[in-house]
Amino acid sequence: MSQEILLPKIGFSMDRAKFVEWLVDNGSEVKEGEPLFAIESEKAVEEVPAATSGVVKHVAVPDEEYDVGAVLGTIE
Repeated sequence: MSQEILLPKIGFSMDRAKFVEWLVDNGSEVKEGEPLFAIESEKAVEEVPAATSGVVKHVAVPDEEYDVGAVLGTIE
């Protein structure tokens, strides 16, 4: 069963963020808690850890902006 990777809300006023980069290659395995991707909000660049372990499937494209809660990919 796959789990969606969602753009998290980091900070009270954050509605959107720029997707900076994937830190795990498409089709690679990730372990829960490992850095998965980086986003840029108004204040800083943040690395976001994987919520679960599995194989990463990318959807989000670097340098694009996404709304909080947008599906960035999946972990299967």
